Amino acid sequence: MTSSQRPECKLIRPAIPYDGKQGFSYLEGISQESAGSQGIAMMLLNVPPGGRAKAHMHEGHETAIFVLSGEVEVFYGASLEHRTITKAGDMFYIPAGVPHLPVNRSTTESCSAVIARTDPNEQESVALLPELEKFAD
Repeated sequence: MTSSQRPECKLIRPAIPYDGKQGFSYLEGISQESAGSQGIAMMLLNVPPGGRAKAHMHEGHETAIFVLSGEVEVFYGASLEHRTITKAGDMFYIPAGVPHLPVNRSTTESCSAVIARTDPNEQESVALLPELEKFAD
């Protein structure tokens, strides 16, 4: 491989938010589109007080989350039968194909998290699961 064929390192300064299918707004980060990545996407998520995503899963792609501030309750499983509270400093792993739905129960505090996914196109693998919405109350 010659130096002209090697991928280049890229600095991304997140500035442009985009709306995800899940119902949250994300801050653009590393993706195939922004950096030419081939196997990963990384973005910043801010969940506002009372914010709630739509029930969804990422087909064929794993997700890793590092919570920077605040906390979010995450419902997960085939019928969203499991739940856990993620807090600042926690890391949370979601295997490929596992339905999940995060909820910020705080009425005053946002939750910020860095999200990495094995889908360089980030939103392509999102499959909404409206039939599960009733299970996360």
